[in-house]
Amino acid sequence: MIIAQTSATANSGGSVVSNAASATLPILAGYVPDDKYKLRVGDKVSFQIIEDRDAPRSLVVADSGELDVPYLGRVLVADKTCKQLADELKAQLEKEYYYRATVIIALDVANKLLGRIYVWGQVRSQGPMDIGVNENLTVGKAILRAGGFADFANKKKVKLVRAAGADGAPRLTMELNMVDILEKGAAEKDIVLQPDDFIIVPSRLISF
Repeated sequence: MIIAQTSATANSGGSVVSNAASATLPILAGYVPDDKYKLRVGDKVSFQIIEDRDAPRSLVVADSGELDVPYLGRVLVADKTCKQLADELKAQLEKEYYYRATVIIALDVANKLLGRIYVWGQVRSQGPMDIGVNENLTVGKAILRAGGFADFANKKKVKLVRAAGADGAPRLTMELNMVDILEKGAAEKDIVLQPDDFIIVPSRLISF
């Protein structure tokens, strides 16, 4: 479990937590603030505000990259560390709900999947495909995992469609010659896939 804590003391209008009282909470024992692991969709975390004296709540990062945080509602957390998130939540809570808040974010279970891509068209097995964390899944590997090309596939005009990024990156459509990549060994032309990429394998024209 990776735990990040942002500590503070409540004012006279809130609950006062002494150092001794805080030490009795097992989640604080031996914690190390995490500033390396970045949260991803599907990660499960524990959320706790010490001043509330409530047990930690289990929250899951939604497909949108958000957590449904008590008091605050939907908060974007994807690509943030537990420490960054704890600091941000502390600041938001102290704006309106607390004089000071002791926020703890603990990573309980990391999602083993980075996301999904989709393969459609002239392949043996169409549909979604999972990308594992630290897996370099390329267009060529995805087509092979989908059972390879179907009989009427146009291998020279395979399309990769990548949605616009949250960082402002534009929507991209690329055309790949998979004959060069898979049959002639031009692996340097293959492209590493990102979550939500679409691979479309068109049909070739048939002459009778």
